[in-house]
This record gives sequence, structure tokens and C-alpha cells, in this order.
Amino acid sequence: MSSKKIIDEEVTFEDAGVLNRPIISKTDLKGIITYVNTPFCKLAGYSKDELIGKPHNIIRHPDMPKAAFKELWETIEKNEKWRGFVKNLRKDGKYYWVEAFIEPVFDENGNKVGYISARRPVSKEDRKRYEEIYKEMKRKESE
Repeated sequence: MSSKKIIDEEVTFEDAGVLNRPIISKTDLKGIITYVNTPFCKLAGYSKDELIGKPHNIIRHPDMPKAAFKELWETIEKNEKWRGFVKNLRKDGKYYWVEAFIEPVFDENGNKVGYISARRPVSKEDRKRYEEIYKEMKRKESE
């Protein structure tokens, strides 16, 4: 985890100029980024070169509970699709919320080679609900 300064300011899809654009990333089986599209970079505030080859958790916000990612990994490692709400950390220390859809990627021989994720904006209602859920989960993790 970086010692990046955290700024309590949200960046929306509109702010980043990526509304109605697909936000896509791909990783290898260990979560190392192998591909990001331009809208992903704009939303996260990083260049492609800064992201490719880095662990996907480079954008993990410290407000996110470990249990949320444990469930995500347990799901996708079983070759199942995962959907969830994630608060991410931008390079500039600001944050953004996404509804993420993650699924395994297979090669032509049926071998799992990585994961692909697409994201879309989170409704205000879902963001509010998940802020509370994650706050409670974080509180339990620190007990």
C-alpha cells in the first residue's frame, strides 16, 4: 500500500469525462494488470505505463474492507462471475466509486489465463448503502 495522501473528495465518471464509456481492465491470475483502456486511466488518474505490470490493488482505497476482496477472489477463483461495489483510490489521492463486474478469461484451450473487469457508475443510493456496510466491516476487522 502506498503512502499516498488521501483526499476526501470524490471524482465522478462525469468529472473524469468517461460517462457512458466502458471502464475495462484485465489482470493475470495473480491480479497483476495486463491491460487497461483509456477511460480506466482517466478515472484512476494514472497513465497506462504506470498501471501495466502493477498489482490491481494499486487503486485500492483504505476504506475498503479486506473481507470484500476475500469474497471477490473466492468467487472468481471458482470460475464464477462477481459483481460488487468498490471505492477506489486515484493517483491524486481522491476517490471514485464503481460497480464492478469481474469474470475469468480463458484461452482457446479452456485454460484460465486471467480476469477481466468492467465498471459502471454507482447510484447515490448504492454508494450510501455500501459506505455504511464497508464502514461496519472495517470496524469489525479492527476489533
